[in-house]
Amino acid sequence: MTAVVTVILAILAFCLMIIIHEMGHFFAAKACGMKVSEFSLGMGPRLFKKQGKETLYTIKLLPLGGSVQLGEDEESDDPRSFRNKPVWQRMIVLAAGPVMNLILGIIICAVVIILSGIVITPEIAKFSGENPVSSQYLQEGDEIVGINGHSVWSSMDISYALQNKAMKTDENQEFISYSFKVKRDGEIIDLDNVQFAAVKNENGNSVAVDFVVRAYKIDFGNVFAYSFREAASYGRLVWISLGDLISGTYGLNDLSGPVGTVSVITQTTASGTNFKENAVNFLSMVAFITINLGIMNLLPIPALDGSRIIFLIIELIRRKPMKPEHEGIVHFIGFAALMLLMLVITFNDIVKLVTG
Repeated sequence: MTAVVTVILAILAFCLMIIIHEMGHFFAAKACGMKVSEFSLGMGPRLFKKQGKETLYTIKLLPLGGSVQLGEDEESDDPRSFRNKPVWQRMIVLAAGPVMNLILGIIICAVVIILSGIVITPEIAKFSGENPVSSQYLQEGDEIVGINGHSVWSSMDISYALQNKAMKTDENQEFISYSFKVKRDGEIIDLDNVQFAAVKNENGNSVAVDFVVRAYKIDFGNVFAYSFREAASYGRLVWISLGDLISGTYGLNDLSGPVGTVSVITQTTASGTNFKENAVNFLSMVAFITINLGIMNLLPIPALDGSRIIFLIIELIRRKPMKPEHEGIVHFIGFAALMLLMLVITFNDIVKLVTG
């Protein structure tokens, strides 16, 4: 794929994620008998609009978001309004968008496995290289269950756990040690001080992975199981990254917005040796991003779905709703803060793109 084609596909992928998210809200609202005044894709000036029987459908200039107008922050005498519906129905409608993003991620993971034609497992098939250091501790047939306390659900978890430790070690180290938990002959075994050769590069240490994991031909059962495991690994990686951000391991300059994400997608896609590998890399990134989008929207951040769900939980506890104008102010402030953060991140993305 050329860079231009990849950028176009990345933008279309963003649009798909937004459409799926908003459709989750839309169809859940319709199923609950709620009135939907507008279904909008994008932000900014309207490029297209069409009035349906009840709902105004619009497409806006910037493909960076979308909305389903339910009148969440408005009082109304209409029994079909959002605020007049039972709390459990409102929770379903709010959660439906993020859940649809998570489901999309699982589906894309399944497509990636089908395109690959194989299921890659965390089981060691053989060792590679002239002097595989880890073969002194690990054995062929070992199923890797955990590394340094990080549970292994997919082969991606192995790469993450090994490289994450390598990046934090002294550049002068010749070997990097890990604590492994493996399943061997039906028993769980703890292996301390499993060593791998360290590799020096311009970004610090990397690790020489000297074993190959086992792959099986796909069938319905393993595609179904491993698509869930792969999606779960992506989701957990999002949580770990959030923890690293809060702890200060990563800073504002490490965050990426739409511009930076498209750049990463382009670089990752181009890393394959043929069209099939490029397609797998592209779809893997899209799966990670849509799962990221689903999880982020469930966080209790003002203006996001998770925050509105928190307000509904408070309503259940208090047995009466918060005043809509007060809740509206909270979400407005949250939305303004998110837009400001997005502007800063986008500016940084552009600077990094220009400076390389």
